[in-house]
Amino acid sequence: HVHSCYSSCSNLKPKTILKIARRLELDGIAITDHNTIKGGLAVKKENKEKGFEVIVGEEISTNRGEVIGLYLNEEIEKGTDFFEAIDLIKHRGGLVVIPHPFSFGLIRKSVSSLNAVRSKIDAIECFNGRCFFPWENSKAKKLAEKFNIACTAGSDAHFWFELGNCITMFEKKFSLIEAIRKKKTFVAGTIKCAYLGRGLSLIVKVYQNFFKNGKGID
Repeated sequence: HVHSCYSSCSNLKPKTILKIARRLELDGIAITDHNTIKGGLAVKKENKEKGFEVIVGEEISTNRGEVIGLYLNEEIEKGTDFFEAIDLIKHRGGLVVIPHPFSFGLIRKSVSSLNAVRSKIDAIECFNGRCFFPWENSKAKKLAEKFNIACTAGSDAHFWFELGNCITMFEKKFSLIEAIRKKKTFVAGTIKCAYLGRGLSLIVKVYQNFFKNGKGID
């Protein structure tokens, strides 16, 4: 998953995202800004390349941590109850992805909470590029295996050098939706930019909130 300048902790503009994605020869990208789909819509509108998929998504801040909704056409409000957010994503035809469930320094999802909605979860992010420690991703992978749920990878990119650090792969005969539902995805990536990326995000967020009249979007 990727953040654009519509998240207050990122400076990635739609044109920049698409330019780098093409350079990396990616087949698609999921834009999941914090609590808004505006970034995804902007990147999708900017995309002119036939065959390149821009997935409109949102990383929703709930009372039990973050939840990603993919293929959304309507925003889900920040602070929505964890279980309600998942129901809203499903009701609106989206995919439910649990990002970085064991990420150090963030609100973690309890395994019991995830177990209660395991039948509604489409994928668990088993490789996140901003996890500080390898065990955070390995635990997420083990959880996906335990729940018999598909794995995805997310660079969690907020800056140009993070784009493409983690990728979700699947056979060309499948769409992403089909690959996730059939549990036919493979993940790969690196966490080498985690510290730098998170540090810069904090700087950008402070700048957005205090020097640009709070116009950044959480």
